[in-house]
Amino acid sequence: MKTCNGNSGIMDMFEKGKVLKICAPMVRYSKLAFRSLVRKYDCDICFTPMIVAADFIRSVKARDSEFTTNERDRPLIVQFAAHDAQTLTDAACVVAPFSDGVDLNCGCPQRWAMSAGYGACLINKPELVKDMVRHVRNQVENPDYTTSIKIRIHKDLRRTVDLCQKAESAGVSWITVHGRTAEERHQAVHYDAIKTIKDSISVPVIANGDIKYLRDVESTHQLTGVDGVMAARGLLTNPAMFAGYEDTPLECIWDWVDIAIEQGTPFTCFHHHLIYMLERFVGSLTRDDVAMDGCGPLSLCGDWSPCPPLYTIHLCQEVAEYFPAEDLGLHEKVLVQSFYHDDHNTYRSLPRCCP
Repeated sequence: MKTCNGNSGIMDMFEKGKVLKICAPMVRYSKLAFRSLVRKYDCDICFTPMIVAADFIRSVKARDSEFTTNERDRPLIVQFAAHDAQTLTDAACVVAPFSDGVDLNCGCPQRWAMSAGYGACLINKPELVKDMVRHVRNQVENPDYTTSIKIRIHKDLRRTVDLCQKAESAGVSWITVHGRTAEERHQAVHYDAIKTIKDSISVPVIANGDIKYLRDVESTHQLTGVDGVMAARGLLTNPAMFAGYEDTPLECIWDWVDIAIEQGTPFTCFHHHLIYMLERFVGSLTRDDVAMDGCGPLSLCGDWSPCPPLYTIHLCQEVAEYFPAEDLGLHEKVLVQSFYHDDHNTYRSLPRCCP
């Protein structure tokens, strides 16, 4: 972990009056390489994936694998899963020199998280959440370091308002509201509930849920009056969404290739993101097609590793049919054809030649 000098002044960003555009915490996905990509396309703040605070404190291996950043990765919020105040605070103190704030996950609805006392079960424990926020605020030395929470809503919205007001009294910096209950998955977002919460507290509120295009940012702001909007799936399918692109532009895909090579992104991670970016155009490929073993880091040094060649060729053919030839130049430039496959069932990255 590299120390980043200075503080990004996140709370000052709220005071400027614009609607902030935020990359959500996404397990396995919102890691450094992807954060580097969305920052090139008008994303204001990025979250790390959710990290289990107890494991992070206990294991050097967990710290090294779960939290990676660099001097350009700012503003950065580190999200933790925790169910006791001191563990959350200890984890916050570790990452404080390398980030701009911590966020407590109170919204993950997955069964494993809730059974362990993490995630959405915390919305039913407002006093505990209040205590956790207060501990972090009192023990992290940097007064500008933010402490936020990300929640889901209750069926009885009065309970959610009470939770938010208790968190506010403990000094929470802002609250992100996913406008669904813990039981809801693909149902419509309850924008009226987000507006009620926004009207009930004075700290900034971020709306989360079903943000797929830049126009959704403004419409959500108009419906709820929130100070920012957080996107997850929308950014996975189009990392350039916040810059106004309707679909992932070719330039963004090239940026992803460059970033993956520069940072040594594991092959599996590279491919998973790639298939998300292209899913509107590559509908014939299923998620099983990319559920493969990783091949190690990408590089420009001719490193060789096993590769699923049929999938790579299939993907290249699909992409070549979508992007105009004049945009691609040589056919060999097509996306992952920058990565050469041969008869030995091997995979290596090659420098890309611009026409």
